[in-house]
Amino acid sequence: MADLNQTAEVSREETRGGHAHLGWALVLICIAQLMVVLDSTIANIAMPFIKEDLGFSAANLPWVITGYALCFGGFLLLGGRMADLYGRRRIFIIGLVIFAIASALGGIAQDQIMILGSRGLQGLGAALASPAALALITTTFPAGPQRNRAFGVYAAISGVGAAIGLILGGWLTGTDVSVLGMHIHGWRLTFLINVPIGIAAALLAPAVLGESERHGGELDVPGAITGTAGLLGIVYGLTHSATHGWGNTTTVLSLVFGFLLLALFLVVESRVEHPLLPFRVFSNRTRAVSFVAMMVVPAAMFAMFFYLSLYMQNVMGYSPLKTGFSFLPFPFGIVISATIGSKLIARVDPRFLAGTGTLMAGTALFGFSRIPYDTTYPVTFVHASYLTDIFPFIVLMALGMGMVFVPLTLTAVHHLRTEDTGIGSGVLNTMQQVGGALGLSILSTVAAHTMNTTGDTLQAAATAAGATGAPSDDVLHMIGQMVFAHGSTVAFIVGSAMILTASAFVWLFLDVKHEELATDGPAVGAH
Repeated sequence: MADLNQTAEVSREETRGGHAHLGWALVLICIAQLMVVLDSTIANIAMPFIKEDLGFSAANLPWVITGYALCFGGFLLLGGRMADLYGRRRIFIIGLVIFAIASALGGIAQDQIMILGSRGLQGLGAALASPAALALITTTFPAGPQRNRAFGVYAAISGVGAAIGLILGGWLTGTDVSVLGMHIHGWRLTFLINVPIGIAAALLAPAVLGESERHGGELDVPGAITGTAGLLGIVYGLTHSATHGWGNTTTVLSLVFGFLLLALFLVVESRVEHPLLPFRVFSNRTRAVSFVAMMVVPAAMFAMFFYLSLYMQNVMGYSPLKTGFSFLPFPFGIVISATIGSKLIARVDPRFLAGTGTLMAGTALFGFSRIPYDTTYPVTFVHASYLTDIFPFIVLMALGMGMVFVPLTLTAVHHLRTEDTGIGSGVLNTMQQVGGALGLSILSTVAAHTMNTTGDTLQAAATAAGATGAPSDDVLHMIGQMVFAHGSTVAFIVGSAMILTASAFVWLFLDVKHEELATDGPAVGAH
């Protein structure tokens, strides 16, 4: 909050964006960014209730989360390009309106098709608003302390949004209301709350945001279609394999289809005059490393939120509200860490901040994998302790994420051409959302295969024990809890390995100096 006030205080003068009240502009941008980011997780705690009301199977339920992330990530490049071509404020407003309409549809959904369709439409709206928002910060705030502070606030909001989504989702899910005699289940409020916020932000945008310069070119529609469809095929194949196996015909065809389309996407991008993904954006090693790291890091964070929220409810017996508040240390930790990081970036090279942050996050995920459980029959329930098994690693993850988001957000868009700031922001957000969707799909597949194997073993043991007395329903329920705990811990181990690999890339190849981040001048190797 101090950084935000300081930004507002120094923003009384006219700037390149043509707007005098940059503090208020940053407030609006961050509110919109918070809304689209928290929707990545706000439905997590509500999923057991969505499953019951709309009849989802266990295999299809994750699509409520991955469907949003996939459409968000799949259309981000298109959104970034549209922001460059047609004006960032205009696309920002259009994205907010689409997001609000989609949220209303989700809140009144009566079946699976309607809820999944609304989540996809939410992703499209977010894909238009988010890169435009980041590009507006890049082109409005001058390089140096002002932009660093603005990015610090933006990065903190992006980081805490997922945790706030869990807390808000927990509160709303447990709050049923009656309106005009109609009973509204709490999980529907997790969608409906976006409607007034999105509409209000869209109406206020013309008053506090200046329009950006428009750049020439055309939309790369073939690239948008092949890229998005390719990602969809891969995520669907990974998700399908969790319940049907790797040798299943649909699994194989979906994965092959997805990879072929992504290959076609690369061919299209190399030949069109105005590509959706200009390869020059990756020609700078600093940006390339930043993009790769920002693709892996959110996958680990998505895994933490997804599996911990389910573990707390299904195994520890927490209520939705208690589960949400269990993540309260995360936003506080990431705000503190991002604030420190935004100040240190003026004196410390990004490699050391992001490298340390990824090591902390990887250690935290490994810590989550140590949650106690029993996978031998007869199963003995093992009580996990929030204070010793969960809380320390939520704090460590938060501190690490803050140290990662600030420097990598800066290095990912630094020294981009003016006409590429929108698409550069789109690439950054794409890496985060696609990384989250792909990472969650991979980790869900690993967890599902682990749970199936362990569950079969314990079920066989329980059946064999039937000669001396069949296992009771309570015992079978306990088996299910421990099987889920085992699958979750294996997913945490794989996630830890992923983020530690990203850490190695950061330490080895992110060699930009902190002095370079204080200027928009050309740097060696910048394009």
